[in-house]
Amino acid sequence: MITGDAKATAVAIAKDVHIFHDQDNISEARTKAFEGREFFALPQERQLEVLSYDNLVICRAQPADKQRLVKMLQSLDEIPAMTGDGVNDAPALQQASIGIAMGISGTDVAKEASDMVLVDDNFSSIVDAVEEGRCIYANMQAFINFLVTCNIGEVIGVFLATLLGFPQLLTPLHLLWVNLVTDGPPATALGFNPPDPELMNRKPRPTSAEILTPALLLRYSTAGLYIGIATVGIYASYFVDHGISLQDLSSWSTCAEPSSCSIYTDLAAPQTLALTTLVTIELLKALCTVSVDSSILKVGPQKNPWLLLGVAVPFMLNLAIIYIPALENSFGLVPLNGNDWLNVLMWSLPIILIDEVQKFAARKKNVTW
Repeated sequence: MITGDAKATAVAIAKDVHIFHDQDNISEARTKAFEGREFFALPQERQLEVLSYDNLVICRAQPADKQRLVKMLQSLDEIPAMTGDGVNDAPALQQASIGIAMGISGTDVAKEASDMVLVDDNFSSIVDAVEEGRCIYANMQAFINFLVTCNIGEVIGVFLATLLGFPQLLTPLHLLWVNLVTDGPPATALGFNPPDPELMNRKPRPTSAEILTPALLLRYSTAGLYIGIATVGIYASYFVDHGISLQDLSSWSTCAEPSSCSIYTDLAAPQTLALTTLVTIELLKALCTVSVDSSILKVGPQKNPWLLLGVAVPFMLNLAIIYIPALENSFGLVPLNGNDWLNVLMWSLPIILIDEVQKFAARKKNVTW
């Protein structure tokens, strides 16, 4: 806090607005309060040390002192936001990373020099703006988390099936359906996620921080790997349940026994299982992505009604292409029975456990994955 008031007044106000902690006694608080000339009389190293140590009050300050303090904070790689309302505050407001002018009591000069104007002169609006900015950033991460994970899963699934020599896992129409119908609505709905309860308790991220860090990419790849394995797994399990070994499945193109080869002529059933599992896993992943770090038990999908709608509609459309005869014929699919759905859920539900383990590990390491 920078003020022109006397030190005693400044300390009292600082304690009242919790700039100084309640447990600080008067003598401790006074050691964190400096008159402008007193502070700038300190050696340069000591000034920087004091600025980076704890909350601070500069009293009996001159207008030029504000600009000097902003420059010093910027030299420490901080992001200073300066508030002001007078003509003399304009240079510091211009110098600050974020200049904030008062909308009611502020002069036109101060407003012109600022990046933001508080219409109600209420400092709590600054906190609301910071929370909104952090929420937007977190929702961008959730959007990237969902799309990158799902796309990695789709690529791994098709690549793995091809590498193992299996018959066609999914047709181009199936993949187009997944990308347009299953990925789009949930990803869009993630942009409406509410703020995480712990959002304002986190330390500010560095300006050089990447939105997609190596740790995040590893996390997305791990979940994507399971999506690909599960899609291929349920596909292969269909043939195994019908007496076809994995070795025979890999060499299906050289099959010589008509009784065994007939199963490869109609792939509608295994492809329906693979497509439904892929869709179900991705929709479950979307429900887990309301928060990037908090457990689904703490921040559940019910916090975002748009996400529930964005998941329900694609799922209903997926049921339509399975159970409506005209659509199932167009997509080359067949209806699933109760046992088929149990298999789909058995392969799909582990994605929730994987996501929870990753979030738990991130919280323990105190790392924004």
